[in-house]
Amino acid sequence: MDQEVRTGTRGGRLSRLFADPRNYQISVLSSLILLGLFHYSFHLPWWHVVGCIGATLTTQAVADKIIKRPFDPRSPLISALSLTLLLRTGSVTLSIAAGVIAIASKYLIRWHGKHIFNPANFGLVIMSLVFGAAWISPGQWGQATLFALLLLALGGVVTGKAKRWDVSLSLLGFYSALVFGRALWLGDPLGIPVHQMQSGALLIFAFFMISDPKTTPDSRLGRVLFAALVATVGFSIQFAMYNAAGIILALILCAPIVPLIDRLLPAGRYQWPTMFTLKGDSHETLTPAE
Repeated sequence: MDQEVRTGTRGGRLSRLFADPRNYQISVLSSLILLGLFHYSFHLPWWHVVGCIGATLTTQAVADKIIKRPFDPRSPLISALSLTLLLRTGSVTLSIAAGVIAIASKYLIRWHGKHIFNPANFGLVIMSLVFGAAWISPGQWGQATLFALLLLALGGVVTGKAKRWDVSLSLLGFYSALVFGRALWLGDPLGIPVHQMQSGALLIFAFFMISDPKTTPDSRLGRVLFAALVATVGFSIQFAMYNAAGIILALILCAPIVPLIDRLLPAGRYQWPTMFTLKGDSHETLTPAE
């Protein structure tokens, strides 16, 4: 009996730990960074990682102190890990600046209590546009079937916990329709769009960036429409303007439309859970909106 109680207690603690999708996301993003370092041989100095993480955590801690809100390190840590995955620069100063800019955008660019831009996406794009020594590196992951399947599995866990399967799958669905349609129009072999859909950067974006529940539309229909818009703009930038980071650039361009979608298609705003409730419980404790 005691063994069963101890086992049940450990299981309950583990369930509470992963009740918040951010805990899943931190685990997955950290694993992807290790995979990139040891399997894909990313040139990623450890001091850049430490600088970016330190900058995001410090900026959030200072901002939370100013507005008198309890500090939670999980959201800024996710932003730092996302920046680490996709931003490349030879300067640790720019890595630190990216972290500061990403988190500052959450507090400075808001509409009706909701920040407009995904912090990591904002930091990526601003740094790459302003500084020639910083760039978005979507091609570093290559196109590998096994890696694509791994990302689909891991990303599915995260988006499922955050209840954002709809926006991730909609983005991939619309984008695949566009790239396959282009291939058919040009008479290209279907192996080309299949190869393009296996892009690691595309899957990271779909499951770990556009799926952010704090910066996507509140309603399901709104999220599907938003995904269609981002896919179309990203496709246009990539294939008409020949920019491999088109889908990442598309998100920052389309993000200001989210408040309009929320106004036209209102729904309840997502809040991060802070307490796991066992099956059968009817209540849930939520944090204040960021």
